[in-house]
Amino acid sequence: VTADEAYGQVSRLRLWMEEHDIHHVVAVPKSQTVITMDLGQERAHRLIADLPEQAWERLSCADGAHGPRVYDWARADIRPWREPGKGHWLLARRSITDPEELAYYICFADENTTLVELARVAASRWAVEECFQAAKNETGLDHYQVRGYRAWYRHITLSMAALAFLVRLRQGVQKGDQNTPRACV
Repeated sequence: VTADEAYGQVSRLRLWMEEHDIHHVVAVPKSQTVITMDLGQERAHRLIADLPEQAWERLSCADGAHGPRVYDWARADIRPWREPGKGHWLLARRSITDPEELAYYICFADENTTLVELARVAASRWAVEECFQAAKNETGLDHYQVRGYRAWYRHITLSMAALAFLVRLRQGVQKGDQNTPRACV
């Protein structure tokens, strides 16, 4: 996977996860081509644009810095040839304030997986991104100049361990925990 590719765009990765029964919700661009239920091919944004308005459901799937993150969500079945009991969907998230702002995801899970569950999994990405942003800001996760994997791995491991320490330290300070290590000044 190159830097300009999203993991969801790599069909080899999605197929590998399916072969190993790893359920997933992966982001894809609006230009992503999917196999429709009539065995045609369609770009994600066109398939979603054809959905009726009643296909959209307003959901709060995660809390953000400014309260609940509320979006309209819809899904369309894709890939009619599938393993029994499994489902494939194209999931879309639409901004309430700007309906032209959409995000797309390809999903694989049990056939009875609800739209609410797919939206919850798609939204869990925000927590991961916030964690990495905090690590970049507070422990220098992105400040490495290494040439080899081992050096990179050591830097990343140390940075994430430092972030875990800081989180634990903050939790203890907020609770007044006497056993929490104090930072050296």
